[in-house]
Amino acid sequence: MTITLNGEPRETAARTLAELLDETGQAGAKVATAVNEGFVPAARRAETVLSPGDRVEIVAPRQGG
Repeated sequence: MTITLNGEPRETAARTLAELLDETGQAGAKVATAVNEGFVPAARRAETVLSPGDRVEIVAPRQGG
């Protein structure tokens, strides 16, 4: 299916947000996630089902000054 990941179209076989994180190599990373502008806490990623056309954001924290 096609989703939008961080503003870019992406084909994915992932059925859940957790599977998408695994597919993108970020399964163990400290990241914030949102689907269709709604924040998804880490504890709910495995139960968050993706659908074609979903807009997913995966954001890693930054440090700097």
